[in-house]
Amino acid sequence: MLSTITKLSNCYGANPEFVLAGGGNTSCKDEKYLYVKPSGVSLAKITEGDFVKMERAIIRECFSWTEFASANEREARIKSLMAYAVVPGSSGRPSVEAPLHELMDFKFVVHLHPGMVNGMTCGKNGAAKCAELFPEALWVEYVDPGFTLAKVVFDKVQVYKQAHGNAPAVIFLQNHGVFVGGNSADEIDQAYRMIMDTLKAHYDKMQIDCSAWSAGEADAEALAALAPALRGYLGSDGKVVSVRSAGAFAPAAGPLTPDHIVYAKSFALTCDEPTAEAVAAFAAAKGYKPKVVCVPGKALFAAGNNANGAATTLALALDAARVEKLTTAFGGVNYLSDKHREFIENWEVESYRSKVAAGSGKALTGKVAIVTGGAQGFGYGIAEVLAAAGADVVIADMNVEGANAAAARLGAGASGVAVNIADEDSVAAMVQSVVKTYGGIDLLVANAGVLRAGSVKSLSKKDWDFVTNINYSGYFLCVKHVAPVMALQNAASGGWCDIVQVNSKSGLVGSNRNGAYAGSKFGTIGLTQSFALELVADRVKVNSVCPGNFFDGPLWSDPEKGLFVQYLNAGKVPGAKTVADVKEFYEKQIPMHRGCLPSDVAKAIIYAVEQLYETGQAIPVSGGQVMLN
Repeated sequence: MLSTITKLSNCYGANPEFVLAGGGNTSCKDEKYLYVKPSGVSLAKITEGDFVKMERAIIRECFSWTEFASANEREARIKSLMAYAVVPGSSGRPSVEAPLHELMDFKFVVHLHPGMVNGMTCGKNGAAKCAELFPEALWVEYVDPGFTLAKVVFDKVQVYKQAHGNAPAVIFLQNHGVFVGGNSADEIDQAYRMIMDTLKAHYDKMQIDCSAWSAGEADAEALAALAPALRGYLGSDGKVVSVRSAGAFAPAAGPLTPDHIVYAKSFALTCDEPTAEAVAAFAAAKGYKPKVVCVPGKALFAAGNNANGAATTLALALDAARVEKLTTAFGGVNYLSDKHREFIENWEVESYRSKVAAGSGKALTGKVAIVTGGAQGFGYGIAEVLAAAGADVVIADMNVEGANAAAARLGAGASGVAVNIADEDSVAAMVQSVVKTYGGIDLLVANAGVLRAGSVKSLSKKDWDFVTNINYSGYFLCVKHVAPVMALQNAASGGWCDIVQVNSKSGLVGSNRNGAYAGSKFGTIGLTQSFALELVADRVKVNSVCPGNFFDGPLWSDPEKGLFVQYLNAGKVPGAKTVADVKEFYEKQIPMHRGCLPSDVAKAIIYAVEQLYETGQAIPVSGGQVMLN
């Protein structure tokens, strides 16, 4: 039974035609227990162990309740009863719609919010057309979600049973979605196929395009000028939000369903110049800052606490615009009233759901971090720690396939982008891509670097230029194109951003037969200090971290091009005859008797970000091998 409902949940939850933002919920039941999806857990990823086990008899007690002194009393009482119904040992907060699942006389229940369905449920003539298209279904006029809705549906189901002699398998909820019950997975699937096919035929008859919407590209100039600033305007207390951009489209003019309100708010800000004053005026009028900002003809911006949140806001804004259009097949749009809208906006249950979906706050939650050279080795190790600390990490690397694979391993919020840091056009394109996806940049980890060891007497000019162009000029180019974005968002938010260059202990002390590398690292510390003096006016801190030797990474251990092999061939270690001899020599140079790890460097980077009073510093991370005077 649990296996069946889990497969159904995962199947429908992964299909954006049926589910957005993890919305909807599912359940199964036996004679004694109801197993229902917990609040805040997405259908696409739910497992058998996630379902909350509840006593059916206890849930049903609420159907006999009558009057309450206030809405607050009602919500507190149902919340308490649902918690009491949870069987000891079962974790998670049951969906607020658990009573609705309980009252349906079917083994499996799948509740979804398909856009095509809500074109009907949000239509002015939705009820009449529902009776025509789905004569066996039950239609329920809009009622506030939670206990009130469950009680109304319970009463209507009793009337339906008396009239039809059986329970309804399909229940349409005005401005909300649909409940489907069945005693097998096939019955659920057949019911949803029937619903979607019937609606598709009606939209075709009315000559309404019901295909999923996709937004085009935002105007490049508007994107560069507005997205970083909006991160600040739409944030609070100096904290920025993530902003996802798309081509301009007209957002829905009013609130359509609870999901749209929870994730995209009831109203969008539409104006030609979304300034701080425009955002403040909107907030004063509506009581909240907008999550959707439309600049007609140029771009639409969707905000969230992190990259996933912003993507969710955009998805719901697109869906709302689509649903609004689809309602023309059902007599035009029926928006939620102010009373119903305000209930959702202030409802603790929906606040809990959105907070759980957003995830818990960590040191770098909501920060956008670019890690150049992050597809493997040291860079990827740094990216892993930053992602674990809550950052949305962009893996920027010449090996774009490797970057995308690394981002996939990091999970939601991460992405890969191609870049050659020695090529200015490539760096500019990387920054534009990040601003398009995230709205701006909070942290640049300038990690990409190369090494060519050799004596000054024999090192080729080609190798010298190769090292210098990437290690020295590449750092300059990245800062050149990232700094204006950071300055723009800091001016809007009043916050700080960070640039942290991954240098080397060879940037603090000379390195024998390694002049090109050491010279580039000494030089970039000079750049760090100079950039820090200039960019502090833009509230950008610039620091370097200087790692010791990372013996386990490909830079050192690659059997063909690794430093152990290069140093052996260059004769850098006197008396060394094997790679093992070279490694042993370097291990003996470290007081802590081990090589540096990516996690050591990442912790130093996080320190540089979290502290508020140092800039222009070169921070050793060398196990005591190099100590500052």
